[in-house]
Amino acid sequence: MTSHDAVSAARRWSGQATIGHTGTLDPGAAGVLVLAVGRATRLARYILEGTKAYRAEMTLGVKTATQDAAGEVTATADATPIGRELLEAAIRLRVGQGYQVPPMVSAIKRDGVPLYRLARRGEEVVRAPRPITFYRIDLLEFRPGRQAVAMLDVECSAGTYIRTLCADLGDDLGVGAHLSFLVRTASGPFRLEDACTLEELSEEGMSRWLLPPAAGVTGWPKVVLGDADARRMLHGRAVTVDGGPHGTVQVIDGDGRLLAMAEARSLGDGRRLWPRVVLGS
Repeated sequence: MTSHDAVSAARRWSGQATIGHTGTLDPGAAGVLVLAVGRATRLARYILEGTKAYRAEMTLGVKTATQDAAGEVTATADATPIGRELLEAAIRLRVGQGYQVPPMVSAIKRDGVPLYRLARRGEEVVRAPRPITFYRIDLLEFRPGRQAVAMLDVECSAGTYIRTLCADLGDDLGVGAHLSFLVRTASGPFRLEDACTLEELSEEGMSRWLLPPAAGVTGWPKVVLGDADARRMLHGRAVTVDGGPHGTVQVIDGDGRLLAMAEARSLGDGRRLWPRVVLGS
């Protein structure tokens, strides 16, 4: 099932037409897929920017065309010489900021066409490396052998491809590798243990699982406005406040309701809040 399939099912069961997802999951992957409903879809880009976490199984000694188990095997090697210490050393070198070349099976578009569609036609295009960050890569289990298997816990920035991490680690070790299993355990503040299955969504209804829009933007600082400034913000007008944070902020009214996401810029000793997404009261 694709992310689009999950959105279509949620629309069908809920009768709500305005639903979108906030970060594609590959058809062969499982785990957290955050759905935004109604006016909360306006916040999708902020949720997309959140940190992601994954549990991934990597098989060393086998390279595939798609960097995962669904692709055609393109090369094999004996991974027996790879021990746990050697793998951990390679992992340490990948932690932190770096660059990653997106796979051809990604949803990134070239001239309006997703790369995966080009890949299905047998086409390959040059992809520019993109900045990414691995905040944490933990080796949970390792089974050595000709086709060694490693289980990883990964925390990374948005837009990072775990299949490419596995392929890169395999190349670093000289034996090749591919992603053989993947589950997303967190997307921003949303975690797998708090998620529902599609079956539960169908049986219990969407209202059982809905969270307020503010739940998706907890990582940004808050600015509280009084009634007059709150009304200006709701009409898409900038307001001035005394001090406070710079950059992207949540704009909250006196009752704690999320009104908008705004950009806070310096203005003398104060800040000017420019609305970027207005939710309404």
